Amino acid sequence: MSWIPFKIGQPKKQIVSKTVERDFEREYDKLQKLEDQTKKLHKDMKKSTEADIAMSKAAVKISADLLSNPLCEQDQAFLESMTALDTAMKRMDSFNQEKVNQIQKTVIDPLKKYSGVFPSLNMAVKRREQVLQDYKRLQSKVEKYEEKEKTGPIMVKLHQAREELRPVREDFEAKNKQLLDEMPKFYHSRIDYFQPSFEALIRAQVVYFTEMYKIFSELTDQIDQAGLTDEQRERENEAKLSELRALSIVADD
Repeated sequence: MSWIPFKIGQPKKQIVSKTVERDFEREYDKLQKLEDQTKKLHKDMKKSTEADIAMSKAAVKISADLLSNPLCEQDQAFLESMTALDTAMKRMDSFNQEKVNQIQKTVIDPLKKYSGVFPSLNMAVKRREQVLQDYKRLQSKVEKYEEKEKTGPIMVKLHQAREELRPVREDFEAKNKQLLDEMPKFYHSRIDYFQPSFEALIRAQVVYFTEMYKIFSELTDQIDQAGLTDEQRERENEAKLSELRALSIVADD
């Protein structure tokens, strides 16, 4: 969001001090940045949970494809390993869905609700700016009559202009004071509002990864019976690949 004041002729009398206007712009700028950051965080959190869901679903699909591999019908050990993997992936997917649901409820939804407050704030600032322009216009009108010769008709018009100015000035001063009082309060309230959400996010991640550690530790115990290191497995794979390359049907011409 951006705030661009209307450009009109300025009255000679300074109706809003530079200090007040500077304070107003400073506080509103902070809220503009907060709105942008909140929207970005909401978007990023949605992307993160969508990626988490896609990852776990893909893992379940891969384990299911491996389980349906014809080799499982021929090798009992391979069948047992793939069955263990498939079970682990389904458990992972279930815990991941619980985590995503928790994040949606405790982080993403509150972010969306918080973002929904800013349009009302922006409208209040816009109304203040509109009243300010009316204030400046009417103040210029009063000054114009004050500079004229004090004839009867001019004095009547001056009185009318002052009466027209008074409620607009009071309206602006009320709106300006309310915003200057409440914008800092709104900004500082973000900590109390978001702290429970971020704490819930941390708890959800801790629970999920604790369960993942258990699941994959059990899976390792089930399929890693040979107790080979990664280097040993790599050497075994290279040896078997060399045997395959030695077959005449894959030999280079």
